[in-house]
Amino acid sequence: MPDIIIETAWGKLRGATENGVSVFKGIPYGGPTGGAHRFLPPVPVEPWSGVRDATRFGPACWQAQEYLTRIGIFGAVGIDAMSEDCLVLNVWTPAVKDGSKRPVLFWIHGGGFFEGSGDHFPSYDGASLARSGDVVVVTVNHRLGVFGFLHLEGLAGEKYAGSGNAGMLDLVAALAWVRDNIETFGGDPGKVMIFGESGGGAKVSTLLAMPSAQGLFHQAVVQSGPGLRALSREDATKMTAEFLDITGNRDRIERLHDMRSDTVWAAWMVMAKPPAIPGMPPGGEFAPVVDGAILPSHPFDPVAAPFAARVPVMIGTNKDEMTFMLMRDPEFGKYDEATMRARLVDTLKSRLSDNLDTSRVDDLIAAYRRSRPTATPHDLLVAITTDRMRVASIRLAERKAVGGPAPAFMYQFTWESPAMRGRLKSCHALEIPFVFNNVDPTVRAIGDAPERIALAKAMSQAWIAFALSGDPSHQGLPPWPAYDAKTRATMIFNQECRVQNDPAGEERKAWDGIL
Repeated sequence: MPDIIIETAWGKLRGATENGVSVFKGIPYGGPTGGAHRFLPPVPVEPWSGVRDATRFGPACWQAQEYLTRIGIFGAVGIDAMSEDCLVLNVWTPAVKDGSKRPVLFWIHGGGFFEGSGDHFPSYDGASLARSGDVVVVTVNHRLGVFGFLHLEGLAGEKYAGSGNAGMLDLVAALAWVRDNIETFGGDPGKVMIFGESGGGAKVSTLLAMPSAQGLFHQAVVQSGPGLRALSREDATKMTAEFLDITGNRDRIERLHDMRSDTVWAAWMVMAKPPAIPGMPPGGEFAPVVDGAILPSHPFDPVAAPFAARVPVMIGTNKDEMTFMLMRDPEFGKYDEATMRARLVDTLKSRLSDNLDTSRVDDLIAAYRRSRPTATPHDLLVAITTDRMRVASIRLAERKAVGGPAPAFMYQFTWESPAMRGRLKSCHALEIPFVFNNVDPTVRAIGDAPERIALAKAMSQAWIAFALSGDPSHQGLPPWPAYDAKTRATMIFNQECRVQNDPAGEERKAWDGIL
C-alpha cells in the first residue's frame, strides 16, 4: 500500500492507498478530554509539526469487552486500544485534492450511548462504499457512557454546562472538522449525510434536534435506532448523584478530574444495573439530556424538533431485530407461553415505562396472535419486542412528515440470513454490511447466499442516492414515495425489493396508546 501525504489545517497526515481508495485513520478532530477537560465540551486540536501517521485506527472510548464478544458474529473485532482521549475519525476517499466535490457519508456507530467505535468490525470499512459510489466515507469515535454524558451541571453549576451532552458535542466537533477539511479529501462540505444504526440512529435523531449541529449535515438516516426522547434534567441529575456517591465525590466533584480514567469507568460499571434479559442494554445508561441549551427539546416527542424540518430523513428497521439480543438468553428458541409473557413485560417496562399497564401486554399478544395464528411463543416474543423499535421508527417518520417541508422515507429490511441455521433471521445490525456493500461470505452473520450481492448493491446505492439528493430512489429500485400517515409507503429490502403501503398495519395499530 503506497503512502499518501495530505495537509490539513492542523498539519500533515500520512495515509495509504489500496485498490483505488485512500484511507486516513485515527485523525484527531478534538484535543485531550482527560484531566481538566474531563466531562467538558471538546477543545480544538493542537497543530502538529512534521507528518503525522494516519495508517492505524485510534483508540475507542472505554467500554465493556463483553460488547465485542456480542458483535463477533459480524466479523473480527478491531478495537486495539481504549482511552477517554478518543476524539479521532477515519476517512476513505477515491481521490484527494482532485477538485471533485463528492458526497460525504458520515457514519455514527451503534452500541447505545455506552459502547462501540467507528472501526470495530469489518462492516464499517468504508473502502467498498467509497469505490462503488464515488463518495467520501467518514467514521468517528467519541466519548461514551460516563465520559460523554455525566450531567454534572445540575449539581455543580455553570462550570459543567454541556457535560450531559459532551459526547454529542464531540460529534458536532467532528462534523465541523468535516466542514473545514473534507474538500482536501475530495469531499463536498455542502453535501454531508449522517447515518447511524442502533445507538448511532439515536445519535442521528439527537443531532437533528441540536442547534449547534444545524448546517453541518444535509441528510440523515436512522437505522434501527429511533431516538424520540432524551433524558430529563431531573433523571440525569439523579443518575449523576448516584455515580458521585459511588466514587465518594458528591461534595468534592473537582476530584473527579484527578481520578484515573479506568477507575472512573469501573465506578460506572458498579452503578450499571444488569439487564432483565441477557443481551439488552444495562440499566443506569447515561445518555443525552434535554438541558434547554445544547439540547433544547426531545428530538421527536411530542413533535419533531424544529431544526429537523429542512433535513430529509430516511428511517427503518429490520424484521427480526430482537433475535440479535435474545440469542444470548438461555431460553432462546424454547420460550413457553408464561416465559414469553414475562419476557415481554420485563422488556417493555425497561424500554417504555415501569408503570406500564401489564394488561396492555396481553392486548398486544392477542393482536399478534390474530395476525399470526401459527406463531409460536418464541415467534411472538421476537415480533412484539422487535416492533417496539419499528413502531417508534414509525412515530418518528410520522412526526417528521408533518414537521416541515423536507420529506421522510421509510424502509424495512426483511432479508433473512441463512447463517446459524437461520436462527438470526433478519436480525439487528444485519443491514449494515449491505449498506456499506461489505457482504463478505466469511462474515458469520451473512453467509454465502448469492442474492446478497444484488441486495447490497441496491441498498448501498439507495444510501448514496440519498446523500446526493435527499431522495433514495435509483434505477435499481422501484419508485419510492415519501412517507405520510395516509399511505405509509415503505420500501421492503429483500431478494426482490418492493414498496408496500402500511406493512403489518393491524399490528402497528395495536401499539396505539402504548408507544
